[in-house]
Amino acid sequence: MSEPTALRARAGTLRGAVPGWLGRSLRAARAPFPRAAAVRGALAVSVPLMVGLLTGHPVAGVVVGLGGLWAVGQDSAAPYKARALRIAALGGSAAVGLLAGATALRYGDAVVIAALLAVAGLVSGWVSVGGPLASVAGMHLLLGATVGTGIPVPGPWWAGPLELLGGALFALTLTCLPWLWRRHSPEREAVIAVFDAAERALSRAGTSGATEARARMTLALNTAQDLLAVHSSRKHAERPTSIGGLITAFRASVQLVEAVTALMVEGRPLPPAVVRVPSLLAARVVPPVRAGRPAPDASGPAPDREPEPPFTADTPGLRALAEVYRAPGRSLTLLPDPPAYAGPRLADRLRFALLLGGCTLAAAVVAYLLHGPRGYWLPMTVAFLYKPDLGPVFGRALNRCLGTVAGVGMVAVVAWLVTDQWALTLVAAVFGAVMAAGVRYHYALSTFGLTVIVFVFIDFLGDDRQLLPSRVLETVIAAALVLTAHFLTRPDSWRVRAELRVAAADRAWRRYDRRAPAASPDERHQLRRTAYRRLAEARQALDTAGAEPHRDPDRFPVLERRVARAEQGCDAITAYVVAGGRR
Repeated sequence: MSEPTALRARAGTLRGAVPGWLGRSLRAARAPFPRAAAVRGALAVSVPLMVGLLTGHPVAGVVVGLGGLWAVGQDSAAPYKARALRIAALGGSAAVGLLAGATALRYGDAVVIAALLAVAGLVSGWVSVGGPLASVAGMHLLLGATVGTGIPVPGPWWAGPLELLGGALFALTLTCLPWLWRRHSPEREAVIAVFDAAERALSRAGTSGATEARARMTLALNTAQDLLAVHSSRKHAERPTSIGGLITAFRASVQLVEAVTALMVEGRPLPPAVVRVPSLLAARVVPPVRAGRPAPDASGPAPDREPEPPFTADTPGLRALAEVYRAPGRSLTLLPDPPAYAGPRLADRLRFALLLGGCTLAAAVVAYLLHGPRGYWLPMTVAFLYKPDLGPVFGRALNRCLGTVAGVGMVAVVAWLVTDQWALTLVAAVFGAVMAAGVRYHYALSTFGLTVIVFVFIDFLGDDRQLLPSRVLETVIAAALVLTAHFLTRPDSWRVRAELRVAAADRAWRRYDRRAPAASPDERHQLRRTAYRRLAEARQALDTAGAEPHRDPDRFPVLERRVARAEQGCDAITAYVVAGGRR
């Protein structure tokens, strides 16, 4: 056996020895390197530290840098308005939490501090299940309270909260500054991604990669729909602005995806002239984004007749693609409505509030026994970890521990090489970029960057570096508290959620099957969009549930087969309708 073959065989044996749920927990996301996010992370952390050194107020620089660090860690590729609301909610709630924690530290004893953290955990848990924005606000309310009770902030009572809020607003400025010249860039990139995904799907028609390519095309369309939903009122859609042009392009992409799905059901490889149609359409219908200016008509003067497609339309799928090519978006007034969101049940709110409050109280007691007033790390780690809405709790706990261990190891190297505070600001810039990039790739990588930045903050505060090795132990204790609470109270929560999502996907595709043949174009596309979105949500729920340790491993293949059958049914009804079928 050759050496490469032997290596591949060993790698396959190793992969087979690792449980599937563990492999999913350690898997990194696929995404292009987020250069802009890395630059924002470097600046949001290092600039406040530099200003603090220049002005002789290094502690204030640390607090401002902490606000910037949290804000960058919660940034995303959403529209600028949504990102601004997210960071503003984060900064405001963190400032309130810091004010409450600092007040308890100044005027209370250990019992008061523990009680304050328990109440903060209760409030955070109650708020966090109210949706994505509420989740961010609730978590950072608790984070602010833990930092306020663990790190004495000098100056008047209002200084620390204002500095923390100022750091978040500085990160918000860095995030939203490109809005001045590329106002709707996230929405435009999301729409273009749909056309790109459609082209990749066409290139894989008739191959073994067709199913995965169709799924990625659905995810791209879901993302575009979510980003444009904030602009989906009629007044935006009817105006000749850049966002109106993007809504028109979205409608064209909806029709394009339907035609592409039908072609993939036909199951034959397609010639290059067909594969490049999405690129040609994108060049015609996706407007350039100019802040504050109407979007120019990319297609130029109206032609005397509809453009002819560069291929022969000799199948139902090709005829549908030709129709989209001639008149993209015709007959549609469909708006990119947001996905339906059912508010949390009272029992779910109460359960999570009690669990998070109890875990925070236990962490505060253990932290006090270990470190006295320096015990902010344990409850802060609980606040970061116990976020079931952000993914599998076990995976977050495992990756938090791995990232902390690697970060402490890097801290030892940095402490040996660097002692000057100006040089430490450069270290903070580097690992601020690592943390911001890690948010898009892997939770362990973001934790690794965060741990090194905390070392820099500790050095600026004049704290004892000998506390750093104990951060590994505290992280493990926090993970144990969270996992114990989670798996003792509801060990099958993700399996139950996956089953509910699969059932919802079943209902959605069967509704599409019954109603689509006789529906209007808008109604048909809305039914199809809902069905494929529910299928994507079911896939995501299964993937997440598969990353948790489970007692019934045979249950997941059954659910995956149900989703696969539903996807095949959706594809079949799409091809049937495109072919002109009626019942």
